[in-house]
Amino acid sequence: QVQLVESGGGLVQAGGSLRLSCAASGRTFSIYAMGWFRQAPGKEREFVGTISISDGTTYYADSVKGRFTISRDKAKNTVVLQMNSLKPEDTAVYYCAAGDPGTYPSEYDYWGQGTQVTVSS
Repeated sequence: QVQLVESGGGLVQAGGSLRLSCAASGRTFSIYAMGWFRQAPGKEREFVGTISISDGTTYYADSVKGRFTISRDKAKNTVVLQMNSLKPEDTAVYYCAAGDPGTYPSEYDYWGQGTQVTVSS
């Protein structure tokens, strides 16, 4: 089993920045990738980005490319989502996930509890 604990999030004005962290514990050696997803009210869970744990390769959704950055600290089993130039449409509950590399929620086996990000206009 892998446990994921998220921190960060909150309320920010449009154009501002937020930083989300996700700490993994347990059988972390079984994790190939860590992903970030988000879900707004009434919408499906949406892929944000993912990072390979082994070599740090990242991949982002077009909607966040150039504004969001994912990084990892292998020694601390932590992944960070740095969000810049935030827009009101970025408002959602953000989830970190662990599993195989991919853009679909079904490709990830473990999920954090989610953290609210609200961007005011």
